[in-house]
Amino acid sequence: MSHYQSNLRDIEFNLFEVLRRQDLLGQPPYPELDEETVRGILTELERLATGPLAESFADADRHPPVFDPATHSVRIPESLRKSYRAFMDAEWYRLSLPAELGGTGAPRSLNWAMAELILGSNPAVWMYASGHTMARVLWDLGTEEQKRFAEQAVEREWGSTMVLTEPDAGSDVGAGRTRAIEQPDGTWHIEGVKRFITSAEHDLAENIFHLVLARPEGAGPGTKGLSMFLVPKFRVNADGTLGERNGVYITNVEHKMGLKASTTCEVTFGTERPAVGTLVGDVHDGIRQMFKVIEDARMMVGTKAIATLSTGYLNALDFARNRLQGADLTRMTDKTAPRVTIIHHPDVRRMLMLQKAYAEGMRALVLYTATLQDTLQIAAAHGRADETTESAAALNDLLLPVVKGVGSERSYEMLTLSLQTLGGSGFLQDYPAEQYIRDAKIDSLYEGTTGIQGLDLFFRKIVRDNGKAFGTLIAMIREFAAADGGNGRLKAERVALAEAAGHVEATAAAMAGFLMASAGQPAEIYKAGLNTTRLLMALGDLVIGWLLLTHAEVALRRLDEIAPGHPDRDFYAGKLGAGRFFAATVLPRLAVERAIAEQTTLDLMDLPEPAF
Repeated sequence: MSHYQSNLRDIEFNLFEVLRRQDLLGQPPYPELDEETVRGILTELERLATGPLAESFADADRHPPVFDPATHSVRIPESLRKSYRAFMDAEWYRLSLPAELGGTGAPRSLNWAMAELILGSNPAVWMYASGHTMARVLWDLGTEEQKRFAEQAVEREWGSTMVLTEPDAGSDVGAGRTRAIEQPDGTWHIEGVKRFITSAEHDLAENIFHLVLARPEGAGPGTKGLSMFLVPKFRVNADGTLGERNGVYITNVEHKMGLKASTTCEVTFGTERPAVGTLVGDVHDGIRQMFKVIEDARMMVGTKAIATLSTGYLNALDFARNRLQGADLTRMTDKTAPRVTIIHHPDVRRMLMLQKAYAEGMRALVLYTATLQDTLQIAAAHGRADETTESAAALNDLLLPVVKGVGSERSYEMLTLSLQTLGGSGFLQDYPAEQYIRDAKIDSLYEGTTGIQGLDLFFRKIVRDNGKAFGTLIAMIREFAAADGGNGRLKAERVALAEAAGHVEATAAAMAGFLMASAGQPAEIYKAGLNTTRLLMALGDLVIGWLLLTHAEVALRRLDEIAPGHPDRDFYAGKLGAGRFFAATVLPRLAVERAIAEQTTLDLMDLPEPAF
């Protein structure tokens, strides 16, 4: 059987029952899509994900790609090659591309629903197939010649990478030393070494193109001095044929604890021969251009983490429904009591419901964020910019670190409960939980660690925005909490949500106070820094609680409408149960997080290093 257990029912619930994506379909910019078509697409994607894509998940982990340092090449295992070809041959990646690049131009919400199915099934496939994503960026930002390159990259299924990190700089991108030297013909020679570059080498495509941050000679320090360059593995002739091998080679493939099927490479530019590149868009605006890639990558990482949690939970649920062990707690002392499946045990139910609530709540977070991207996509198609567009852009920016940071942290945390549900069996490779955990740990580390997401949330998305988007989000949550939904059956949960919103708002206010105080006492900024991750996680739990309760409200209405015995009653009962459980057991914790933040001292920062 496939390791991958999808939750297409919940994806469709989000898209059509909560977010009403069908209301956008059948009209520009989506005239060729309707609800029935989208449901059919998702059904086919699920079939692909649970079948051909999932088949190589374990095998490619046990038999990962092989690096040959003599030829700077990588051989991909045959099982993964078959999965990759199944995805590429189906051409579903075209859903996210504009018509100009041979795509469907589907809503971003559909793109991320598709991404969940693929990333939950076999994340390496999605990563190796990133060429279409980078081609779209190149199409948006590039020169006319680079736009033609993007068209070729899509049609010929070239691979791609985003190239930022350097061995000595790490997450401090502005400290990068890779340099770019302008040539008389208008091209640039790139020289330097980059590290942790995903999919930088493989034998799945005839060409791989790199979007590289480098510092032109004479440019200033920091991120502002960086420019973005297009550097292909093979140069492309004017007629579109592949030309000579370019001077960009991988010089190492990392040996990792997980996600082994995906190559993570050290890439060296310009040692054996010149690494020839062209300036993207013919403008020196590298960090802003690269953020177009980074934002997509952070959304992908959050989606990957959440997709892995979802299948981890569903595998744990299946085990709990079938594993006989122990008597029911009400008959614990009765030696003659029959054995029951472990889903009857209270602590197992606690673990399962916490996994369910986070898996479904964070899926809701991804797809809600994707609807903001739908709004931006529609506005761009109509050439419209107004307050609605600005608000959607600001909310999207605010939620991206939550999707990535909270999604990765909570998913990893909950996956340990998935394994725990299986008991000793979960520690074995007979079940996929141990690989899920190994594969998912990277999600809190790459594309900006959780600490960086917290810094981004507070300093860039809240403080720099003067709290506008944050205030809008809190107001939306308070408005929901103050309503009765027409049924009055979520009163306690709405009270808990309102209180939680107050605690998160107060946490942010305390941190803003520390920041203001740092103008006269610089060390006070440490107090804000000690709480940035705390705020990130608290805001994540608040938003998840809000979304789960919006789902519970929809579920209550549907339960009133459908008859007893209807096959959907259990689904909606689960929605109601998850919302209530989260409101009762998770949201109250935010009061403690607020208290900790407000009482922050500098004791930790004053502690001498040897004391650690």
